[in-house]
Amino acid sequence: MSAIGSLVFCTDCGNLLDGSTGNENAVLLCEVCGAQCKDTAAKSITTRSKPSSFPSSLRAKRSEVQQLSEDNMQTDAVINQTCEKCGREEVRFYTMQLRSADEGTTVFYTCECGHKWNTNN
Repeated sequence: MSAIGSLVFCTDCGNLLDGSTGNENAVLLCEVCGAQCKDTAAKSITTRSKPSSFPSSLRAKRSEVQQLSEDNMQTDAVINQTCEKCGREEVRFYTMQLRSADEGTTVFYTCECGHKWNTNN
């Protein structure tokens, strides 16, 4: 008898044996050839591997990866646009789709002086 996963086959004729319980002491009877076979479906092999077993170029560069906190992350881009209030020539902006998909996006500008405005593309 041989087993593949939880399926048990007769070693004499290759028929799939019914009634496999996973109990190694159980004997299964082949309905085709009448052979008696031990139930070995319960045998399972578990392997464990250490992370160091599989070398990875990304894992080797882990120390080179820069960690950013949410406070350090910059979500707005900078553009050369004149602030309407203070005249500063560099402001931050982000875009958002507020209208239907076939319409343009809305651009939100923020100056360091605190002035905010938006335009529709």
